[in-house]
Amino acid sequence: MYADYSDENADRIGELQVKFEEMNGWNADSDAAALLSNLGIKEELHYTLMKDLDGKAKVRVLLAQALFGNPDVLIMDEPTNDLDYETIAWLEHFLANYENTVIVVSHDRHFLDAVCTHISDIDFSKINNYSGNYTFWYESSQLAARQRAQQNKKAEEKKKELEEFIRRFSANVAKSKQATSRKKMIEKLNIKDIKPSSRRYPAIIFEQERQAGDQILNIEGLSKSIDNDVLFNDIHINLTKGDKVVVLSKNSRAVTAFYEIINSISKPDQGKFQWGVTTTQAYLPLENANFFKNELSLVDWLRQWATTEEEREEVYIRGFLGKMIFSGEEALKQCNVLSGGEKVRCMLSRMMMLRANVLMIDEPTNHLDLESIQAFNNSLKNFKGTILFSTHDHEFAQTVANRIIELTPKGVIDRYMTFDEYHADNKIKELREKMYS
Repeated sequence: MYADYSDENADRIGELQVKFEEMNGWNADSDAAALLSNLGIKEELHYTLMKDLDGKAKVRVLLAQALFGNPDVLIMDEPTNDLDYETIAWLEHFLANYENTVIVVSHDRHFLDAVCTHISDIDFSKINNYSGNYTFWYESSQLAARQRAQQNKKAEEKKKELEEFIRRFSANVAKSKQATSRKKMIEKLNIKDIKPSSRRYPAIIFEQERQAGDQILNIEGLSKSIDNDVLFNDIHINLTKGDKVVVLSKNSRAVTAFYEIINSISKPDQGKFQWGVTTTQAYLPLENANFFKNELSLVDWLRQWATTEEEREEVYIRGFLGKMIFSGEEALKQCNVLSGGEKVRCMLSRMMMLRANVLMIDEPTNHLDLESIQAFNNSLKNFKGTILFSTHDHEFAQTVANRIIELTPKGVIDRYMTFDEYHADNKIKELREKMYS
């Protein structure tokens, strides 16, 4: 007992104990540990000092800190950055069943669809609020835009079309608290509240100069290590026409190294690869700084990849830049002063101009806004050639890929299935644990 212990102190201790119990204090340690583990922080790191963690781990700890204690209002800015698919899925489930208010900024459409009951669109310094998740907002605004263009269609026909869209959209939703709430709001929505968006979407259209034959790429025994870290080993892949492959690895360096090898930028430790004789390739690398070191205007920058006199004409080049929303004077900007998103849009202009029949894309959504991501996604879905891509965007992977290839230190996992099927397959989960152990 303390020397100054008194009845007054006892009363104060009792009050604090009640508050402590109301705050669920007795479970604080276990709750914190559960949050950290669910966000990918291994148990042996739970008592490590923050200054001793790497950057990605620090972000996860800060995310756990924000979630801890069940705050009344949770504000999150790009919370899925640097998270793997499994951790994002856990966070989606956590927030979809969260009873308090969540305000989130994100470029991850699958995440927004899973979590949001409302969308606030900030455009031209004005905020417009909409009921529903991202996909409902996008598809309804696109429908409203099409209707605006249909001058001859009667108002009653347009109203019926919108009502049917709402019925179809709300018929099949998840059973989380957020989804149930969202469905009720959508069903009560006034048709007049559905309006076309003023946002501009780039015209990303990939065409092939010629179609490839059946044989696209053959890889035999490919291996690569960096600083004694085995990125992948003994990789055998045969790529055929029409494959749209999402390339995965728990080690992001493995995927980039793989692309650099098959683009002859670097060499493997072992193995070989051979492109089909009818293939032409276009590659969007993870890092593009080396493409923008000079002071050329965007017109002159893109002209570097012209192969005919027609392609060298300024009008022709401006056409490609205009599709990526570089119009008028913007096409004359110096390429070394561009933002990250503008550089990616330039790289996409370059890829379109090359008219390749094989596209390779390393993290295509990096630096892009939602309009560009949506347009890019739609373009790859419609592309008739072959695609190899890696992405942390769940919607991109699910809607584009028909084949999954995962590079591991013990070989390759190769399956013809959708992205969601791959991650839901228990046999594949067991195989992945084995291949990374």
